[in-house]
Amino acid sequence: MSENFSVKEVVEQAVRTERLGYKFYTDMAEKFKENARLHDLFATLAGKELIHERNFTELHDCVGDAEPEGWEEVSEYMRAFVESEFFLGSGKALTSMERIKTPADAVNFAIGFEKETLLYFLGVRDAVKQKEIVEEIINEERSHVMWLNQFKSRFL
Repeated sequence: MSENFSVKEVVEQAVRTERLGYKFYTDMAEKFKENARLHDLFATLAGKELIHERNFTELHDCVGDAEPEGWEEVSEYMRAFVESEFFLGSGKALTSMERIKTPADAVNFAIGFEKETLLYFLGVRDAVKQKEIVEEIINEERSHVMWLNQFKSRFL
Protein backbone atom coordinates (compact mmCIF):
# COMPACT_ATOMS: atom_id res chain seq x y z
CA MET A 1 0.00 0.00 0.00
CA SER A 2 1.20 3.53 -0.79
CA GLU A 3 2.27 5.85 1.97
CA ASN A 4 -0.52 8.15 3.13
CA PHE A 5 -0.37 11.81 2.24
CA SER A 6 -0.35 14.30 5.09
CA VAL A 7 -2.93 17.08 5.11
CA LYS A 8 -0.15 19.54 4.23
CA GLU A 9 0.88 17.40 1.23
CA VAL A 10 -2.69 17.32 0.00
CA VAL A 11 -2.85 21.12 0.12
CA GLU A 12 0.61 21.40 -1.51
CA GLN A 13 -0.70 19.28 -4.39
CA ALA A 14 -3.69 21.63 -4.67
CA VAL A 15 -1.24 24.54 -5.05
CA ARG A 16 0.64 22.62 -7.76
CA THR A 17 -2.65 21.83 -9.48
CA GLU A 18 -3.51 25.52 -9.66
CA ARG A 19 -0.04 26.30 -11.06
CA LEU A 20 -0.56 23.60 -13.67
CA GLY A 21 -3.96 25.11 -14.54
CA TYR A 22 -2.44 28.59 -14.81
CA LYS A 23 0.29 27.31 -17.16
CA PHE A 24 -2.23 25.39 -19.25
CA TYR A 25 -4.64 28.34 -19.62
CA THR A 26 -1.83 30.83 -20.29
CA ASP A 27 -0.39 28.56 -22.99
CA MET A 28 -3.82 28.01 -24.53
CA ALA A 29 -4.58 31.76 -24.52
CA GLU A 30 -1.34 32.30 -26.42
CA LYS A 31 -1.87 29.35 -28.77
CA PHE A 32 -5.36 30.55 -29.73
CA LYS A 33 -4.74 34.31 -29.59
CA GLU A 34 -6.24 34.71 -33.09
CA ASN A 35 -9.61 33.59 -31.68
CA ALA A 36 -10.56 36.53 -29.43
CA ARG A 37 -13.35 34.69 -27.60
CA LEU A 38 -11.22 31.65 -26.85
CA HIS A 39 -8.23 33.78 -25.90
CA ASP A 40 -10.35 35.82 -23.48
CA LEU A 41 -11.88 32.69 -21.94
CA PHE A 42 -8.48 31.10 -21.34
CA ALA A 43 -6.92 34.35 -20.10
CA THR A 44 -9.78 34.77 -17.60
CA LEU A 45 -9.42 31.18 -16.40
CA ALA A 46 -5.64 31.66 -16.02
CA GLY A 47 -6.27 34.66 -13.77
CA LYS A 48 -8.69 32.64 -11.65
CA GLU A 49 -6.11 29.87 -11.23
CA LEU A 50 -3.60 32.41 -9.84
CA ILE A 51 -6.15 33.54 -7.24
CA HIS A 52 -6.83 29.92 -6.28
CA GLU A 53 -3.10 29.25 -5.97
CA ARG A 54 -2.80 32.17 -3.52
CA ASN A 55 -5.79 30.89 -1.54
CA PHE A 56 -4.37 27.38 -1.29
CA THR A 57 -0.95 28.79 -0.33
CA GLU A 58 -2.60 30.72 2.52
CA LEU A 59 -4.52 27.58 3.49
CA HIS A 60 -1.26 25.59 3.51
CA ASP A 61 0.26 28.13 5.89
CA CYS A 62 -2.55 27.73 8.43
CA VAL A 63 -3.27 23.99 8.12
CA GLY A 64 -2.03 21.89 11.02
CA ASP A 65 -0.50 18.46 10.97
CA ALA A 66 -3.47 16.80 12.67
CA GLU A 67 -5.24 14.35 10.44
CA PRO A 68 -9.04 14.36 10.41
CA GLU A 69 -11.13 11.35 11.33
CA GLY A 70 -11.12 8.78 8.54
CA TRP A 71 -7.94 10.28 7.07
CA GLU A 72 -6.57 6.99 5.72
CA GLU A 73 -9.51 6.68 3.30
CA VAL A 74 -9.26 10.34 2.27
CA SER A 75 -5.52 9.94 1.72
CA GLU A 76 -6.02 6.91 -0.54
CA TYR A 77 -8.63 8.85 -2.54
CA MET A 78 -6.23 11.79 -2.92
CA ARG A 79 -3.37 9.55 -4.02
CA ALA A 80 -5.58 8.04 -6.74
CA PHE A 81 -6.08 11.53 -8.18
CA VAL A 82 -2.45 12.56 -7.95
CA GLU A 83 -1.43 9.39 -9.78
CA SER A 84 -4.10 9.92 -12.46
CA GLU A 85 -3.51 10.90 -16.08
CA PHE A 86 -4.03 14.60 -15.37
CA PHE A 87 -1.38 14.76 -12.67
CA LEU A 88 1.41 12.18 -12.95
CA GLY A 89 0.26 9.81 -15.69
CA SER A 90 1.73 9.68 -19.19
CA GLY A 91 -1.02 11.95 -20.48
CA LYS A 92 -0.63 14.55 -17.73
CA ALA A 93 -1.76 18.08 -18.52
CA LEU A 94 1.52 19.66 -19.58
CA THR A 95 2.57 16.85 -21.89
CA SER A 96 -0.96 16.52 -23.28
CA MET A 97 -0.92 20.16 -24.38
CA GLU A 98 1.27 19.19 -27.32
CA ARG A 99 -1.62 17.09 -28.63
CA ILE A 100 -4.05 20.03 -28.55
CA LYS A 101 -4.44 21.27 -32.11
CA THR A 102 -7.94 22.76 -32.32
CA PRO A 103 -10.12 24.99 -30.15
CA ALA A 104 -12.38 21.97 -29.55
CA ASP A 105 -9.36 19.94 -28.31
CA ALA A 106 -8.43 22.76 -25.94
CA VAL A 107 -11.92 23.22 -24.53
CA ASN A 108 -12.54 19.48 -24.15
CA PHE A 109 -9.22 19.00 -22.39
CA ALA A 110 -9.92 22.00 -20.13
CA ILE A 111 -13.31 20.55 -19.16
CA GLY A 112 -11.67 17.24 -18.25
CA PHE A 113 -8.93 18.99 -16.27
CA GLU A 114 -11.47 21.14 -14.39
CA LYS A 115 -13.61 18.11 -13.53
CA GLU A 116 -10.58 16.20 -12.27
CA THR A 117 -9.37 19.09 -10.13
CA LEU A 118 -12.88 19.67 -8.84
CA LEU A 119 -12.99 16.09 -7.57
CA TYR A 120 -9.55 16.53 -6.01
CA PHE A 121 -10.64 19.70 -4.23
CA LEU A 122 -13.71 17.92 -2.84
CA GLY A 123 -11.20 15.61 -1.15
CA VAL A 124 -9.16 18.59 0.07
CA ARG A 125 -12.32 19.99 1.64
CA ASP A 126 -12.71 16.75 3.59
CA ALA A 127 -9.11 17.01 4.77
CA VAL A 128 -9.03 20.50 6.28
CA LYS A 129 -10.81 22.43 9.00
CA GLN A 130 -10.89 25.62 6.88
CA LYS A 131 -13.63 24.25 4.65
CA GLU A 132 -15.03 27.66 3.64
CA ILE A 133 -11.81 28.56 1.76
CA VAL A 134 -11.93 25.31 -0.21
CA GLU A 135 -15.70 25.54 -0.69
CA GLU A 136 -15.25 28.93 -2.38
CA ILE A 137 -12.66 27.46 -4.77
CA ILE A 138 -14.89 24.44 -5.45
CA ASN A 139 -17.75 26.77 -6.41
CA GLU A 140 -15.43 28.66 -8.76
CA GLU A 141 -14.18 25.42 -10.32
CA ARG A 142 -17.79 24.43 -10.96
CA SER A 143 -18.33 27.76 -12.69
CA HIS A 144 -15.25 27.09 -14.86
CA VAL A 145 -16.81 23.83 -16.06
CA MET A 146 -20.05 25.70 -16.85
CA TRP A 147 -18.20 28.49 -18.72
CA LEU A 148 -16.29 25.96 -20.79
CA ASN A 149 -19.46 23.98 -21.56
CA GLN A 150 -21.30 27.16 -22.55
CA PHE A 151 -18.42 28.21 -24.77
CA LYS A 152 -18.39 24.77 -26.37
CA SER A 153 -22.13 24.79 -27.09
CA ARG A 154 -22.11 28.35 -28.48
CA PHE A 155 -18.89 28.57 -30.44
CA LEU A 156 -17.63 25.08 -31.31
